[in-house]
Amino acid sequence: MPAFCLPVRQLVEFLLRTGSIDSRFTGFDRANEGARIHRRLQKAAGEGYAAEVFLSGEREMSGITFTIEGRADGIFSDEAGVTVIDEIKTTAVPADAITEDMNPCHWAQGMVYGALYGRQQGLDRLDVRLTYYQIDTDEVFRFLRHFTLGELEAFLQDLLGQYVPWAQRQLAWKERRSESLSALAFPFPAYRPGQRALAGEVYRACTAAPSKAGVRLFCQAPTGIGKTMSVLFPALRAIGTGCGEKLFYLTARNTTQSAAEDAVARLRAAAPGLALRSVTLTAKEKVCLHPDAEGHPACLPELCPYANGYYDRVNTALRVLLDEGSGCFDRAALADAARQFTVCPFELGLDLSEWCDVIIGDYNYLFDPVVHLRRFFDSAGDWLFLVDEAHNLPERARAMYSARFCKSSLTEAKRALGRGRSTLKTALTKADKAFLEGRKAVCALAPRRGSAAPGEDGSGQTSLLEQAETPTLALPAADYAQDGTVFCKELPSALLAPLRALTAPLQDWLEDDSDDAEGHTALLGLYFEVQDVLRAAERYDEHFATQLTARGSELELQLLCLDPSPFVDTSLSTGRAAALFSATLTPPGYYRTVLGCPEARAVALESPFPPENLGLYCLPSISTRYRQREASIQPISDALAALASGRRGNYLAFFPSYAYLRQVWEDFTARYPGIDTLVQESGLDDAGRAAFLGRFSPRPEKTLLGFGVMGGIFGEGVDLTGDRLIGCAIVGVGLPQVSPRQEMLRRYYDAQKGAGFDYAYRWPGMNKVLQAAGRVIRTQEDKGVVLLLDDRFAQSEYARLFPKHWRQLEYLRDTEDLKKKLEAFWKD
Repeated sequence: MPAFCLPVRQLVEFLLRTGSIDSRFTGFDRANEGARIHRRLQKAAGEGYAAEVFLSGEREMSGITFTIEGRADGIFSDEAGVTVIDEIKTTAVPADAITEDMNPCHWAQGMVYGALYGRQQGLDRLDVRLTYYQIDTDEVFRFLRHFTLGELEAFLQDLLGQYVPWAQRQLAWKERRSESLSALAFPFPAYRPGQRALAGEVYRACTAAPSKAGVRLFCQAPTGIGKTMSVLFPALRAIGTGCGEKLFYLTARNTTQSAAEDAVARLRAAAPGLALRSVTLTAKEKVCLHPDAEGHPACLPELCPYANGYYDRVNTALRVLLDEGSGCFDRAALADAARQFTVCPFELGLDLSEWCDVIIGDYNYLFDPVVHLRRFFDSAGDWLFLVDEAHNLPERARAMYSARFCKSSLTEAKRALGRGRSTLKTALTKADKAFLEGRKAVCALAPRRGSAAPGEDGSGQTSLLEQAETPTLALPAADYAQDGTVFCKELPSALLAPLRALTAPLQDWLEDDSDDAEGHTALLGLYFEVQDVLRAAERYDEHFATQLTARGSELELQLLCLDPSPFVDTSLSTGRAAALFSATLTPPGYYRTVLGCPEARAVALESPFPPENLGLYCLPSISTRYRQREASIQPISDALAALASGRRGNYLAFFPSYAYLRQVWEDFTARYPGIDTLVQESGLDDAGRAAFLGRFSPRPEKTLLGFGVMGGIFGEGVDLTGDRLIGCAIVGVGLPQVSPRQEMLRRYYDAQKGAGFDYAYRWPGMNKVLQAAGRVIRTQEDKGVVLLLDDRFAQSEYARLFPKHWRQLEYLRDTEDLKKKLEAFWKD
């Protein structure tokens, strides 16, 4: 008899939830306080009250064995000895509108728990109590209903009867899927060199015996071997053997999402009967069909027809899409379905993900502490994770767990609030004053260069007026204090306390003054900024540092996650196995450490491409260090001219910054006007990016030299095959700019690993170098040149990070030597 596991909440909400999507402000963070309120009420209930009781029971219906499970908020016996199931809910509904019938889902959950507990304990009768906690007034409302076990069982059986068609649909699908995936063939006539080895590593990781933390694998595989298919195919085969329930393909950018979609499409084309459902999750702002005047989603039933009545229509949409759809739910397909059924495309994608086998989306759907998919990752599951471009994950993870707040947000909120007194105005004033004092304290500890020290005028004489500005707010002990920036290990409680005090009056105003559209937008933005920094403060520990920066009248507070390893580890532990892959994961120990996988297996595959197809040269006579930059401009221009003159074609030169790029470009265009150039501008949108790449056409009639930035949108994730790109120059070793933040990162890893410069500068920099170099050779037939311009490439600390297929790297004396080498290379 087939088995089906069904959480109580999922059963109840799927069948009984009705109404609309309504994102109007109701105290976003208060909803997150529900667990704390639950614990408070459970503790206040006293002895004899069992809290968070796990219940599980089996029921048979239409040939299916359902395992229904969940946690009852509370179970106790009343004075008459009757067992009571307590279902606790927090609500922002006004006290006078709270009734016992306002949400049937709440009673249903308690009744299902009652049925499970009653049969388990052999009880004839039970009571179900619904406890509402009104979060604004702290009032508690309790409603009690009496049931026989037979009534509760009948209710549960009725729910299961309604759910049976959905369970049958999913069970039949899983059987088809298993048969289909277990017979899945590789969709190409043969593996490319390196593909079979990569696929084998991923398959072994996915099918290994499950462990508490999940199996972790790091794969460095050269660009161009077909990594996407090499990881997707074996993971799907593993699901076909029963190892894994869902596959999450996680990416850092839209281009790699498209690669995953293309790979799934290729599998479908090669196996027309393939039983596989995939959905691509895209940010709400990008898929919204009914934005407001400013282009933002307006998720209110009175404003958006796709939000209005969503829960009344979504199950119909799901049934049709699952039974009659193609199984491919990308952004366009979701938009079409949303229009057909008048449902929100973003929420439809999330609801479809419950029924899909492959879920493609951004890193944040797994790793971000705020927006991760709670329906999957609040507890562990039989999930497989494929993390593409994993070299991007350390910085992305640091950003996800960090938070930033500026004093100017308080000033703007006061302005939006207008004149007059209010509790919120008072709280804003107190917070603003605290940040003003914080700014004074930072200026006192770390005067900006060229400014007089506090307490002195320009002549060095003590000034009584300056002394009157002495800050009254005490900051934690400073680890670093220079030029308007202070770093502390401890949280600045004197700044966080007024922000916490601001939360309640902000919530009250947002709930009561929604008619003030302009003010509402400004204060809602402030509310989310406050919540973001307070959430970061809750997880703040030894892996963080506090940065305070004073600029003019501004004070910027940042809670910086220096080391995201424990948080990434926790996220990966929710799955069965994770394969993190990229063309550049060197050195592997760096990525294993920063991403919380110290024991993970790490493999590096050899390049499958003929080494003679890559000309690899370095001019170590050029130094791109900051002090030598002026002197380096003309030699770099000369080297670029030699590169571009070696053969007609398209070239890219990558620089560590826009400023340096611009300096060299101005010199190059003045001295070599016969070579066409193209410059990457900062802040390019998708259209600008496409226009830039469109200039790199096959079989060009004239040579084109593009100027780009390392680590930017053209430094990785760009596939210019054949003669669309035949060479690139890399100016410098890619080190991040020296800054107080990078220095704190260096100090942290000096203390942790004794290799602070490597962790903060050298290894991230060389990753950008290798990514940029990987743009040249993309296929077996490609032929091209990589030119390294910096004397540090000759140092062992950098050279040992080169991939094995760079063995033929030649160090040249000067540009004339380079011209000869290029002539010989292109003749061959």
